[in-house]
Amino acid sequence: MSNHPVDPRVIQLREMKAEAELGGGAERIEAQHAKGKMTARERLELLLDKGSFREMDVFVTHNAKDFGLDKQKFPGDGVVTGYGTVDGRLVYVYSQDFTVFGGSVSRTHAQKICKIMEMAMKNGAPVLGLNDSGGARIQEGVLSLAGYADIFYRNVMASGVVPQISVIMGPCAGGAVYSPAITDFVIMVKNTSHMFVTGPDVVKTVTHEEVTFEELGGAFVHASKSGVAHFAADNEEDALFLVQQIMSYLPSNNMEDPPLSNSTDDPLRQDEELDTIVPDNPNRPYDMKEIIHRIVDDGQFLEVHEQWAQNVLVGFSRLGGRSVGIVAQQPAVLAGVLDVDASQKAARFVRFCDAFNVPLVVLEDVPGFMPGLNQEHGGIIRHGAKLIYAFSEATVPKLTVIVRKAYGGAYCVMNPRHLGADLVLAWPSAEIAVMGPEGAVNVIFRRDINSADDPVARKAELVEDYRERFANPYVAAANGFIDNVIEPRETRPRLINALEMLQNKRDTLPPKKHGNIPL
Repeated sequence: MSNHPVDPRVIQLREMKAEAELGGGAERIEAQHAKGKMTARERLELLLDKGSFREMDVFVTHNAKDFGLDKQKFPGDGVVTGYGTVDGRLVYVYSQDFTVFGGSVSRTHAQKICKIMEMAMKNGAPVLGLNDSGGARIQEGVLSLAGYADIFYRNVMASGVVPQISVIMGPCAGGAVYSPAITDFVIMVKNTSHMFVTGPDVVKTVTHEEVTFEELGGAFVHASKSGVAHFAADNEEDALFLVQQIMSYLPSNNMEDPPLSNSTDDPLRQDEELDTIVPDNPNRPYDMKEIIHRIVDDGQFLEVHEQWAQNVLVGFSRLGGRSVGIVAQQPAVLAGVLDVDASQKAARFVRFCDAFNVPLVVLEDVPGFMPGLNQEHGGIIRHGAKLIYAFSEATVPKLTVIVRKAYGGAYCVMNPRHLGADLVLAWPSAEIAVMGPEGAVNVIFRRDINSADDPVARKAELVEDYRERFANPYVAAANGFIDNVIEPRETRPRLINALEMLQNKRDTLPPKKHGNIPL
């Protein structure tokens, strides 16, 4: 062993690292903890595999000299950046440090984030952003705004190349909200995170409305009303666990397939309960989630946008160990009708799955599009067209199971054979028609019913006749639009078999710069 003393430069390095790890200092760290919030580094320790984090740009400081900022310089400049692993897989991360200038974004702060985003794209790994920032650093003026714009540009360039997940763990206001909005998934923390373009004070000044931070941009608001947040976590630990869960279903980039799981759930398992789950009365609701849980591996379904547009369900599951994206109507909410929000919710999820090679499974029970003045004026035509566009453009394996209703234009948008579905199955309870039997009879046989001695009895007779002749899966099957009518209990093994059959599917779109989706 050497008897030489430790090099003073090594000691200096250790001291500088210790200073960087303290961020804005012990007092501000205590204030962060008092709010029920972890520090930037504590969050990364919980998110990443133990000991895997490697920090970059530890000693970066801002360049601004105005407003006395030259006397306030902190190593790292308010954001911790670097890379590590989640379940052994490489990820790039940034975690904003609210203890340093309130996590405000300076030009150098933004440059640190941009650097790891560029590395993520070059190396094909996800970007995980932990947001906790008061917004642009006002003292830097346009330099701060330029930093934001630099981040936005890289968000767009990375979109569809590597997964991007944003966790909002504090304030996120003004221009800061647009980076998370571009990313694939936004997770908010109840009671401690907020997102809004303009805060309560500005709202009061301009519109004279008095609102709280929570009412204006809290987790519940964005998870249930605006649809900005895909998940609302009870606390920061749950939010970071959600990131890990989402990651488990996704590939690292658009050139890879999602990871296979070693499922112990029998791929040939049949569930007899499915044979009786759909009510005999076609107007009675049931819970589509129960069908999903009975079909997928181990009953696991990670629902996305659980609180928003609940008439349609989207989320991740596995079938035979393979990741799948599920899109399904929810008859227990608004009868599963498609409206503006449901169409938008489903379309964006379909496009995400297609971008990252996640096969799609559609469970259909749709009575049509929501009628009404608000829906028409809200652009139901435009939003419904998004769903057509998304399914038509998707080249991943696409499977559809028609569980019950498939009426009118809604049948056409829910991944039928005509939009490129690879396999369409139907349960015996499926009703495929231009409209429901009662509505169809009212249009076709109006005079016959009105002139009958007993209009009620005559209508009931015609409805039953229409249902037997048209509102069943066999007419569509006879025309090749449905590949097979199956017993409900067979659904799981049939879907798993289809995914195995389609695992080497190759499909291409016509050469073009990009399409023009009706945004």
